[in-house]
Amino acid sequence: MTTTAVQQPAPSFQAAFADGSLTREDMNFIARLVYEQAGIVIREHKEAMTRGRLARRVKALGLNSVSEYCAFLKTPQAASEMPELINAVTTNHTAFFRERHHFDHLGREVMPRLVQERAGRRGRIRIWSSACSSGEEAYSIAATCRDAMGSRSDLDFRILATDIDTDILAKAEAGIYPAEQFERLPADARTMLKLEGGAGRAETRIAEDLRRLISFKRLNLIERWPMSGPFDVIFCRNVFIYFDTQTKASILDRFVALLSPGGFLYLGHSESLPQPHPQLRLIGRTIYERTA
Repeated sequence: MTTTAVQQPAPSFQAAFADGSLTREDMNFIARLVYEQAGIVIREHKEAMTRGRLARRVKALGLNSVSEYCAFLKTPQAASEMPELINAVTTNHTAFFRERHHFDHLGREVMPRLVQERAGRRGRIRIWSSACSSGEEAYSIAATCRDAMGSRSDLDFRILATDIDTDILAKAEAGIYPAEQFERLPADARTMLKLEGGAGRAETRIAEDLRRLISFKRLNLIERWPMSGPFDVIFCRNVFIYFDTQTKASILDRFVALLSPGGFLYLGHSESLPQPHPQLRLIGRTIYERTA
């Protein structure tokens, strides 16, 4: 596999689990493999969660232990299991309009400027949700931008939404969520999402005119990126926390290369750049603008 991440030794876990279901050797092997495949660092405080998730894969494959699972992962026949392993250890936690200040900035500052620059000539606007999880971020972007564009049809507007987890992408593309997720939203956010279905339904679907603005694709951020850009906006929120410094710096350089001059990069609320970048300037809470 070709990767741009700088390979580092996986974390060394100092103790085996008390019940013996996952040994130190097994954990170190899994951590190293996940790092090599996805650049994700499994830290020691994630041991218990990882044990439970691996147990589900052991059961699904009809194996007897994590040690057997590790032995299987070392065989050529395990190639198809690698995406399942990554799915098992990745965490998908998101919400509609999470970190609302990003969407306020996108709707009030970014989109009006892009519409003014490109309307009237089928101008191209591209946004990338680079770790879209179950889709709430991508649909929040679509709703925000559609609201800012109004009924205009003279813009070539598309959103690319990617994630490494194949299972969660299927849910994202379907656009169907428990109704209670929407009930907790402010009224303006529910209106922007243009929900299908009435009150009393257990599940609600995002309206088709928003769904068709988004293309969902699987992408491993440390592998080759097939798209050439440029993007006017890139969301990469609550992703860098899973990478080491070298991997973050490598991915950041690639983001900047695909970002239009004057384009914007949004990071998660607890994240920052791994180091100052000469082509990015901080303009708001975890909002960066490409300067050149």
